[in-house]
Amino acid sequence: MTRALILSASFGGGHHQANAAMGEALGALRPDLQVRQTDFLTHLRGYERRIVLGTYLSWLRHSPESYRWYYQFTDRETEPKAIRDTYQWMGREGLRRELAEYAPHLVISSYPTPAAVAGHLRERLNLNFLNVLVVTDYRVHQHWVRPEADLLLLPTPEAAEQMVARGIPAQSVAVTGIPIHPRYASLIGADKAALRLKHGLLPDVPLLLVSGGAQGTYRRLNALLAELGHLGRRVQVLVLSGQTAPPEQLGGATLHHLGFTTDFPELLAAADLVVGKAGGLTVAEATTLGVPMVIHDPIPGQEEHNTEYLLRGGAAIWARRLTDVRPAVLRALDEDERVRLSAGASRLGVPDAADRAARIILERYAPGDYGASLK
Repeated sequence: MTRALILSASFGGGHHQANAAMGEALGALRPDLQVRQTDFLTHLRGYERRIVLGTYLSWLRHSPESYRWYYQFTDRETEPKAIRDTYQWMGREGLRRELAEYAPHLVISSYPTPAAVAGHLRERLNLNFLNVLVVTDYRVHQHWVRPEADLLLLPTPEAAEQMVARGIPAQSVAVTGIPIHPRYASLIGADKAALRLKHGLLPDVPLLLVSGGAQGTYRRLNALLAELGHLGRRVQVLVLSGQTAPPEQLGGATLHHLGFTTDFPELLAAADLVVGKAGGLTVAEATTLGVPMVIHDPIPGQEEHNTEYLLRGGAAIWARRLTDVRPAVLRALDEDERVRLSAGASRLGVPDAADRAARIILERYAPGDYGASLK
């Protein structure tokens, strides 16, 4: 039986969502394929998790400019050896044990570190598997440039060109889009009013979905909600972060705190607008459904580049200051502007990205060439 190990990293929900989509797409094409999904951060030692995850979350909550500096400082081939070397040893022992126990034929990562560590272990231990990296940002940072991977799947032709320009062979690069669950494709063109009624929402009041990020990383969430409460018109706001709570009224906005929900695809399809951050998976899902975005305070670096991608495609408005949020949302809710932005979003969407990625992986995988075993 062919075995696939799919590795994510729980810095946010996006990596897990991309991996779940990949697992389902691979299983649909190869029902005999055995798939295991693992959070790579579980392989890190306690002090490694505290350093990596703790520092990242602290920067985003308290000092985003520090993260911006790090993002720019490391976006070069000449970054310090101490940082480069982490791609050889971070989580190495835990991943070594899993590779030995599971013996995968395919290793698929949606984060650069596990792809790099898997590649180093493959060489060091004489393992044999196809090593795949799925890039989930719309611009290539140096950390995505992993020569250890046999196949790198990129979201756009522009990103693929960036990867090749940074030294990855063109034959190792393919453009697929960012993998999303096939459920989104089934919701394209869905009746928004019917979906709202299904989920206990008003069918004729504008519905805004706030992309607040996981683990409390969106520090401007409360300020953003206050702005949405003072638009001067009634709106419904879905807040999909934190804990589930009863609806509350904030000015003209009815806030629905839903926390985590498996109904997210239908709620996104029911929305007129996404307001907040610009994570790669959120962008991929919203564009597939033709839902425009108003971006405010994206994560420095990758989410700013994701925002610029949306702007170039005519799919979003960037409210750079808090005082810009209200006019940006009102502009995006204007019927003519919403239609224009929605058309831009739809042009950028790749509904079948997971299927494309799965097909390319299986085409590249040859059973006679790959069969992991400790030798």
